[in-house]
Amino acid sequence: MRCDVKRRNCTNPQGKNTMTDDLGTKMLVVLGVMVILALPAIAWAADGKVVVPHNGTNLDGWQTKGDIENSTWTVGATKLDPDNPAKLIAEPAPAGRGDLVTPTGRGQDIFTVEKFGDCIVELEVMVSKGSNSGIYLMGEYEIQVLDSFGKEQVGPGDMGGIYGATAPAANASKAPGEWQKFVIEFQAPRFNGDEKVANAKFVTITLNGQVIHQNVEMQRQTPGGVSGREHAKGPLMFQGNHGPVAYRNIRITLTE
Repeated sequence: MRCDVKRRNCTNPQGKNTMTDDLGTKMLVVLGVMVILALPAIAWAADGKVVVPHNGTNLDGWQTKGDIENSTWTVGATKLDPDNPAKLIAEPAPAGRGDLVTPTGRGQDIFTVEKFGDCIVELEVMVSKGSNSGIYLMGEYEIQVLDSFGKEQVGPGDMGGIYGATAPAANASKAPGEWQKFVIEFQAPRFNGDEKVANAKFVTITLNGQVIHQNVEMQRQTPGGVSGREHAKGPLMFQGNHGPVAYRNIRITLTE
């Protein structure tokens, strides 16, 4: 190998410039990393494709039922307002680590651009004191989110209830301002053409580690959904106009 110190390059016996080759290789690696980072947050698990719909930085991949300019949904680090426990505060968060939050609760419903059928949804939610929200599978079937902390008896309208259908088996609610974890295994309705041949079903719902529902069929959609109709696939929607609420660590595993 022959090197020119002043020009800071080297050539091997075949006359190739090794520093130029190394630089080209490094540039290709950098470009490859940039392409990977630009891809959607999709991975493959043993049981199916995993979608992470919230990037922790902005609202890309989400849309509202009304004008996004009139929405109070934002991204930030969420905590209970120490001066008013009925409100949440969204503070600046590092890129990629912010929660999906509407601090005032006077926003709009927000849902994913992507649509899903059979899936397992894992997420964490925080409510303020007295707050109210909802998790809509396929944008149409609601699991209630409510400050039900400390209630001895709970109904379908309480935390973890399948709204308008079934009360949770137990009150597994934590206090306002604490993060609470849902794991929802959902089966989409089946259609033969335009005819529904099988109902949607919540196979299992756990809240904070407790099983609160098993094998609950939905005869129809919940009022207040995205379209008001049942479909083979639909988005994940969060209710945003009933009170302050925040969501994070949202993970959807497709099981169909």
